[in-house]
Amino acid sequence: MVAPPNSDGLVSDAELAHFDEQGYVVVRGLLDPTDDLKPVVEEYETVLDRLVSDWIRDGHLAEPHDELPFDQRLLATVAESRQPYDLAMDISLPQANIASDTPMHHGPAVFHLLRTPQLLDAVERFIGPEIYSNPVQHTRIKLPESLLPREAWTGLTARIDWHQDQGVITDDADNCQILTVWFPITDADLENGCLAVVPGSHRRELVTHCKSQHPLTLGQVAIPESLVDPHQVPLPMSPGDVLFMHRRTQHAGLPNRSQRIRWSFDLRYQPIGEPTGREWFPGFVARSPSNPSAVLQDPLAWNQLWLDARERLAAGRDVSFNRWSDQGPHCA
Repeated sequence: MVAPPNSDGLVSDAELAHFDEQGYVVVRGLLDPTDDLKPVVEEYETVLDRLVSDWIRDGHLAEPHDELPFDQRLLATVAESRQPYDLAMDISLPQANIASDTPMHHGPAVFHLLRTPQLLDAVERFIGPEIYSNPVQHTRIKLPESLLPREAWTGLTARIDWHQDQGVITDDADNCQILTVWFPITDADLENGCLAVVPGSHRRELVTHCKSQHPLTLGQVAIPESLVDPHQVPLPMSPGDVLFMHRRTQHAGLPNRSQRIRWSFDLRYQPIGEPTGREWFPGFVARSPSNPSAVLQDPLAWNQLWLDARERLAAGRDVSFNRWSDQGPHCA
């Protein structure tokens, strides 16, 4: 279901019913591209400034291309420098090889985006008013596959194979009410790699995921092709549209076959007090009518939570972020 443009920030009863039946719903125009998304774009322009400066300093890049807008500048500088950019722009940490200087981004504009009132109003319709921001969260800036250097090819920059979000967290959170919230910063269409879903797949149990052996998706865990339902629906979306998805809905990020970037955020929210499925990463209370003082208000405090987590993980042993052993019959 794709709803008409949203004027009151609420999710309708019909949309909730569609979510319950099909495992997803797209709400049009829930976020304001100018008020809600533009500050994030401007913040990422400063992130790219720092990357470009480093690439020039290290001899990977000859020109800063600072006359270009963000999307074109990112494409031009990454294509020329052949340097990875995903971790420096992500709002999480990787699942392995975390060092004390592993890049990440937790700026105030992103923090305010996670706490946007109309977004939380909508989330409340699905999970209730006591809302926790789950730390399984990413920004994905997919460059055209024909132009993306292999050195920069990761799950944050290219295609994402079929999976269920429950399949990429630990099993302590299997019965938790984790809601996926996905929205584009740029247009997301069939050409540049929008999301696709399998309607109704949330009614199935969690299916086997295997570690990908494909050189372009190496390290991802994904559902084997034989277990993916063939009834697949692409979801073209515009900036301001928001997709709400059940934790067991099968979905994939299609390949970017355009000459444009496709930039999106995928966030997760759940009722306060439940396991997050990624206990080593920090979440925070985003809304709590019963205990307003517990709500995190300070973006610097949010950033510090991630800095502290990075230090702990860098100092200790690697931890296991997924449940799959690749020993099942479907993983041959």
